[in-house]
Amino acid sequence: MHINPERSARPDYDLLVRQVASVLEGERDLIANASQFSALVYDTLADLNWAGFYLTVPAKKGEGQDLLVGPFQGKPACARIPFGRGVCGATAVERKTIVVPDVHAFPGHIACDSASASEIVLPLIKDGKLVGVFDIDSPTVDRFSDDDRVGLERMVAAFLEGTDC
Repeated sequence: MHINPERSARPDYDLLVRQVASVLEGERDLIANASQFSALVYDTLADLNWAGFYLTVPAKKGEGQDLLVGPFQGKPACARIPFGRGVCGATAVERKTIVVPDVHAFPGHIACDSASASEIVLPLIKDGKLVGVFDIDSPTVDRFSDDDRVGLERMVAAFLEGTDC
């Protein structure tokens, strides 16, 4: 596996927030910006095996909403996740960031990639509406710290500010 030597286990989130704004400058399209954002995260944070978006869509069966895979970096993923199912679905319902130190201990975890050991999922809320979630997986248990949570929430805020959704 190719590992970018620029990846950091202790990222400079102030710099990354500025990079998000720079990468998105002049473009407001959701898919284009989500593609750029997931690539930036995957390329700059160390020890990840997946980084990407699940976007809110009408449920395929019945009423309610699902999460449908959007732009991402990593191996193929689960295509559709019902609200309330797994870490992504729980984040969609709770509308708050969820950090899971060991995915195997999370009730109802969806194993899209058996190599994933820890996960952080951040809600994408704009104008009170849940647009989707941003999901990051790592093959290392307890990969995501509180500093990562705060920094990634700031990066997601910069993404939402620069994107029409």
